[in-house]
Amino acid sequence: MKNFKRNFTLLLLLCCVVFTATAQRDIPPKPSEETSVYDEADVLSTSEERSLEQKLINYADTTSTQIVIATIESLQGEYIGTYSAEWAHEWGIGQADEDNGILILLAEQERKIWISTGYGIEGTLTDALSKQIVENIILPEFRRGSYYGGLDAGTTAIFEVMAGTYEGTPQARNGGGATPRFIILAIIFIFFMIVLSQRNKRGGGRNGGHRRGGGLLDILVLSSLGRGGFGGGSFGGGGGFGGGGGFGGGFGGGGFGGGGAGGGW
Repeated sequence: MKNFKRNFTLLLLLCCVVFTATAQRDIPPKPSEETSVYDEADVLSTSEERSLEQKLINYADTTSTQIVIATIESLQGEYIGTYSAEWAHEWGIGQADEDNGILILLAEQERKIWISTGYGIEGTLTDALSKQIVENIILPEFRRGSYYGGLDAGTTAIFEVMAGTYEGTPQARNGGGATPRFIILAIIFIFFMIVLSQRNKRGGGRNGGHRRGGGLLDILVLSSLGRGGFGGGSFGGGGGFGGGGGFGGGFGGGGFGGGGAGGGW
């Protein structure tokens, strides 16, 4: 009887191990036709898929940065951030010498999305910006039932980030970004006024106070004119997507780490 119970327990454990192993989702093999949109979950209409595909092909043709959108039905227990990065790395999205690939992965059943960035993209499309794009641009469209709207707006925002023209959403601009900048400018202005006042009290020597004040004024002006922004980088014309819905030279062998961010709806 004891042997039966022990054997039965071992059998159950073996079944659990086998079930867990089979439940994990494998990374899809690299397709023979390497293009920019893979809609396994069938959340896009044919026209929507073609529109996004051509949009990303055109972008890759002009920048060499490869952006791929993939939709799946389920993650099957996988963590979307790790799975997305491993997928992108295995496929080699982006150029090998620039690591300029991006994978946008949507899991329909789990209602999650993730933006994975290649090593060469991480400094421009930061995790914080990826999170902002997901939360403030993509997910509101998803909640309205428009997968296409979210993916279209999200990829446009990524284009803007890469070009250095992205200014964020109204929520983000009214949040943490504006207050520190105002405080810095206010501190510089107050410091300028204090120094100028002290110079005037002392007599300052011949135009000495004006020279000092002018220097600080220059700092103030330059600070107010300067924009943090994001460097557009140097974009080559080689590689990228080719016409007709495929890649000109296929995926270029770009590398991925853990960069990126996501969210759920």
